[in-house]
Amino acid sequence: MPGATDVEIRVLSSLEECRSVVSIQEAVWGRDGETVPASVLFVSAKRGGILLGATLPLIGPARAGFVWSMPGVRDDGRRTHWSHMLGVLPEYRQHRIGEHLKWTQRQRALEQGAELIEWTFDPLQAANAHFNLQALGAIGASYGVDIYGALAGPLHRGTPTDRLIVEWRIDAPHVRRRYEARRVSDHSRLMSARSADVLQAPAAIDLVERDGWIQVGGVTPSWDERRFLLPIPPRFLEMQHEATDVALAWRLAVRGVMTDAFERGYRAVDFFLNRERGGGAYLFARDESAG
Repeated sequence: MPGATDVEIRVLSSLEECRSVVSIQEAVWGRDGETVPASVLFVSAKRGGILLGATLPLIGPARAGFVWSMPGVRDDGRRTHWSHMLGVLPEYRQHRIGEHLKWTQRQRALEQGAELIEWTFDPLQAANAHFNLQALGAIGASYGVDIYGALAGPLHRGTPTDRLIVEWRIDAPHVRRRYEARRVSDHSRLMSARSADVLQAPAAIDLVERDGWIQVGGVTPSWDERRFLLPIPPRFLEMQHEATDVALAWRLAVRGVMTDAFERGYRAVDFFLNRERGGGAYLFARDESAG
């Protein structure tokens, strides 16, 4: 991974360090967001929670980002970590700090005997989908409708807070391959090797360009196919602010396809980012292998 020596990841456990994490939360999500207080972070870090901070020593001593997860046991008895927050200050996002934090979090969870790390993200945010599914190898396993209700802050305006719930099977072969190929050249080779044919899968949503936005033209999932693509638009954050009706149509269309797909045994196993235009497409497959 380029710049690996430039990023330093360390375990955070003191109250002062937890307060620095609160400051990052406020900078990333705003003071009106649902900030996790330092006291909760402090107790969690003392009792099995994973709280990691990132710095760039060549730039300065200030903390640039963090990740926090809590240990748990699922109904099926599997040991997991719920990764509640990953935040990186905007001025440091070109350094791939999020990847460094997640791979270190994975190592810490493995040392604790966990099998999974789980979290949620907005399925209409293409950069996050690419990071979570393609770069890390997480799998979209279920869908939550408006799970956080009305939230303050610029990331949550205009549409319900639907979220894709992902499972990161941290010792699975496809995750180990991504860890080993996390340098840009190796990772690109790994991804291109499996992208040539899957991009020919049928699309569940037809796209139309109208009024300066990529819009939903029709919802046509092919449930008899073993796999299908689910496209999402570019500039969704802008869309929520400037074309709320268009954004809401996307939210409802993606909600309908994803909830039906999960009920029919599909999983979101990859994401293909459109680097020229933005947006991209999820790959859904009936089997649970992420390849």
